[in-house]
Amino acid sequence: MTHKAQPAKRKRGILLSKKGWQRLQSAELRYVNQYNNGKLLTLQDLSDRTGLSANTLARVRGRKIAVDQQTLEYYFKSFDLALGVDDYTDSDGTMGGRVVLPPSGQMAIDSGFYIARAPVESMLQDAILNQVGGLVRFKGARQSGKSSLISKVLTEVRSQSVVTVMLNLRLVDSDVLQDLSRFVQWFCAVVTRSLGLENRLHEYWDDLFGVSYNCTYYFESYLLPQLKKPFVLVLDDVDIALHHSQVAVVFYGMLRTWHEKARYGDYQSELWQQLRMTLVYSTEIQTPTMTQSPFNAGILIDLPGFESEQVEDLLQRYNVPDAEKVSAALLQLVGNNPYLIHLAIYHLSLPDMNLEILLDSATATDSIYEGHLRQKLTELLRDESIVPVLRQIVSQTSSVGIDALSAFKLQSQDLITLENQKWVCTCDLYRQFFAQTLPPG
Repeated sequence: MTHKAQPAKRKRGILLSKKGWQRLQSAELRYVNQYNNGKLLTLQDLSDRTGLSANTLARVRGRKIAVDQQTLEYYFKSFDLALGVDDYTDSDGTMGGRVVLPPSGQMAIDSGFYIARAPVESMLQDAILNQVGGLVRFKGARQSGKSSLISKVLTEVRSQSVVTVMLNLRLVDSDVLQDLSRFVQWFCAVVTRSLGLENRLHEYWDDLFGVSYNCTYYFESYLLPQLKKPFVLVLDDVDIALHHSQVAVVFYGMLRTWHEKARYGDYQSELWQQLRMTLVYSTEIQTPTMTQSPFNAGILIDLPGFESEQVEDLLQRYNVPDAEKVSAALLQLVGNNPYLIHLAIYHLSLPDMNLEILLDSATATDSIYEGHLRQKLTELLRDESIVPVLRQIVSQTSSVGIDALSAFKLQSQDLITLENQKWVCTCDLYRQFFAQTLPPG
């Protein structure tokens, strides 16, 4: 009995694993810091360096479509890395079959859809590592990717013998925020736990001295001496505490004092020089007026939105065709808002959506932007004084001159921008939506 030879099974290809992706990103970041003045590499730069096409690189970095092993080997070799067995996974494994979810909140540290914002990453890393006793204010619009970016930077910082703690103030219970003493003790306890140290607040806390002194004494006498190395403390969503005036004045005034203590030149200054603080907050917030405020000290780094090159990069990672045409249309529709752009591109990668449908339905009640737009409208209606101002801007029946306070409020919410000495809506999406929904004057 003869047997027909079975045809060889077609090799399905491989995908970057989480470990492989992290190794590549670290190698790329080291390269740009050493040889490219901190400017992150575009897909074309990577193509020139690796010999791989921009489309192939987009597939590799997107980690959704399998490539052959030789492609990964070329990519790794171009950054002096050897491809190991832990750097990839088979295309029909769990990674290859994973469901890609719409963008929401902070990205996973190994996400293939993270888009770099050069030179912000290198600026932030340099400020954190090299500003002794420094204070960095990292500001950007809501949902612009601040938390994702700083998490990427901290991953690299940790490789340089630096202790890091990233604390999101959204973790604070509302009842804790009502009580200054409880909040500051919560802050001390969470930082202590994050450092893997024993909570010894009971030994250093004496109600006689007040919360600011007690907290300072706890850091100065216990936490900082234990570390004996630079300590990066990142406070994310500091907007939360700013809504509580007593907490804001005392707590943020204390942080400003810590920043200044590194410059006193006394015997404790060296301890405070170990501490490098970064405050992450949105452009939408209005920081309180305080004699001692950290929001007018240190280094300010603004996070910009997406440019066309970055939009096209993300389109390629999602394998959406006609990247240049689609990029121009999205920037016209939603401006440079990273979240709104990413949400659109995610839906454009699905089989039941195309650019024409997305543009035609952008402000419809079942639009992909419906939740975002309703939230914007709700926030706007909380301050009725600026509603007629925005109504006038979206109608644009004449040149719009508005008072400075209204301009500040609307600009802080990313609703208007100054263009050719004239206030206009940030993007077509907002102009169309608010023209339809704002109550008549």
